[in-house]
Amino acid sequence: MKALVLSGGKGTRLRPLTHTIAKQLVPVANRPILGYVMRHLSEADIQDTGVVVAPETQDEVKRYLGNGNRWGLNITYITQERPLGLAHAVKTAREFLQDSPFIMYLGDNLLGTGISKAIKEFQEHRADCMIFLKRVADPRAFGVAELDAQGNIISLVEKPKDPPSDLALVGVYLFSRAIHHAIDCIKPSWRGELEITDAIQILIDQGKKVRGEILETWWLDTGKKDDFLAANTTVLDQYTIRSIRGKVDSRSTIEGRVEIEKGARIINSTIRGPVVIGKDTLIDNSFIGPYSSIGHGTVIKDSVVEHVVILENSVVRGIVRLEDSLIGRNARVSKSRRLRGALRLMIGDHSHVEI
Repeated sequence: MKALVLSGGKGTRLRPLTHTIAKQLVPVANRPILGYVMRHLSEADIQDTGVVVAPETQDEVKRYLGNGNRWGLNITYITQERPLGLAHAVKTAREFLQDSPFIMYLGDNLLGTGISKAIKEFQEHRADCMIFLKRVADPRAFGVAELDAQGNIISLVEKPKDPPSDLALVGVYLFSRAIHHAIDCIKPSWRGELEITDAIQILIDQGKKVRGEILETWWLDTGKKDDFLAANTTVLDQYTIRSIRGKVDSRSTIEGRVEIEKGARIINSTIRGPVVIGKDTLIDNSFIGPYSSIGHGTVIKDSVVEHVVILENSVVRGIVRLEDSLIGRNARVSKSRRLRGALRLMIGDHSHVEI
């Protein structure tokens, strides 16, 4: 079993942040999304991993992942010159995949469970395809699967007006080598892309065994700001433990599950978890509310922040209230006059907002 991790694309829904950072590297609870993906592959004892990258962001992805040793993986990088669809990514990776079965994992998706159980079921059923599915309130915004009583997929519909079920396609797929011939049979969609759903439908039409794996835990697509903040909230809720490794002065209060990394300093402030504070961060005369992730080297002074993701080396100073916000790297948010009420911001790297 090999793995194919998709870390290309333009991340248009997270702009302006993704003008300067790959969307798969934006941190959730101070860890890049790709880090969670790699951990799942490692836990499933997968070693040979192909990572599909875009020319614009490949250097950054390579710096973070390296050769994969820290997860016990052996990484091969595959450049997709243009984002022409998920099936096109598989076609681009054909030389790496050879005839091996593989799991394809979209690098901007987060699952609340590992993948080992699904791989075992895929192998036991001798399936040609297994798709991760999740019940959603409004399936019209997703690709939707219809299952028979045995858990086999009998049809796929992309963003239907009248959904045949409430089962949305999650960005994780398992394939046998049969998928390559199916991809060779499809043509670009109206979007000009090779759609993986079209290739899977060919497998179904050919009588291949295509199964669905319904997730009972959470699934988060981090494509938009609000989705991203929701992902941060969920991960902080599930994984944060109380761990104080930085310096906290006697005038400060730490409440609940708060992780403070080495080199961080908390002065005359209150931190109310779940919260993650990165290394070499300064929190001075401020309140950090629940569900906040503060990146390495960030400075927050004379401010109140809650339900935010602030990336590394940023400055927030003199802000009465900052909430529901995503702040890029090396950004600066400061006050130049009296400010009342809450700010809700999404700003990219190296930005300067003066209120």
